[in-house]
Amino acid sequence: MQLFYNPEITSKTTQITFDKIESKHIVRVLRKKEGDTVYITNGQGQLFLSKIAVASDKKCLVNINTVKNNAKPWPYYLHIAIAPTKLNDRFEWFLEKATEIGIDEITPIICDHSERKIVKMERMKKIIHAAAKQSLKFHFPKINEPISFKSFIQNDATVEQKFIAHCEDTSKKTLKSVLQPHKKTLILIGPEGDFSLKEIQQSLEHNFIPVSLGESRLRTETAGVVAVHSVAFINE
Repeated sequence: MQLFYNPEITSKTTQITFDKIESKHIVRVLRKKEGDTVYITNGQGQLFLSKIAVASDKKCLVNINTVKNNAKPWPYYLHIAIAPTKLNDRFEWFLEKATEIGIDEITPIICDHSERKIVKMERMKKIIHAAAKQSLKFHFPKINEPISFKSFIQNDATVEQKFIAHCEDTSKKTLKSVLQPHKKTLILIGPEGDFSLKEIQQSLEHNFIPVSLGESRLRTETAGVVAVHSVAFINE
C-alpha cells in the first residue's frame, strides 16, 4: 500500500485534488491511471479509499468512496520531551524511528547544555509525516514548538507517570523496571552534555522520577529511541 497524507480531509470530504508534487508522483512514478485506488490518511486514525477521476501529473483528482476508522495500535500515550541534537540529521533520525515504533507527542526542549536552540519545524514535520506514511501509521505524532526546560516542566499537563533520564551518578532505577503499562507517559531526554544538576533538581521538585536507560552512556537520539522502545515493549 502506498499511503498519502492530507490533514484537511474529514469524513465529509468527497473529492480532493493533489498538489503538483504529489500528482506527479502518483501519475508518473507510480503510474496510476483513472479508476485506480489511492489510499489517503489525515493522520488522525482515518483511512480514505479513493478512485482517480482525473490522472493528471499536474492536478490529480480523486473521488473518496470509503472511510475507515482505525483504532490506535498502541495502548498507551507517550510524550517524549527531548533536547535537539547539535547535528540535525541525528534529531531527524530520532523522529523517524520514534514515529515508526509508535509515539504520540514530541516536544523539543532547550536545556542549559543545549548546543542547538533552533528547530526547523516544517522540516521536522516532513520527517514525521514521511516516516508515518512509510510505516503505514494512520495516527501521526504531534510535534510541538521548542520550549525551555524550565517552562516545560512547569506545565500543568495531566500525566500519569513522568520520568527524567539522566547520566548523573545518583540513585536511579531502570526505566523498564518502573514503567507501568497503559499509562499516559512523559519522558525527558537531555542534550549531548546531559541535563544540568539544576535541571535535575527542578525535575525532582516537579515529581519526575529519575531513571537509567542502561549501563551504556547513550547519545541523545539513541536514548530517545530506547525510551520509546521501552514503553512499546512494556505494553506488548
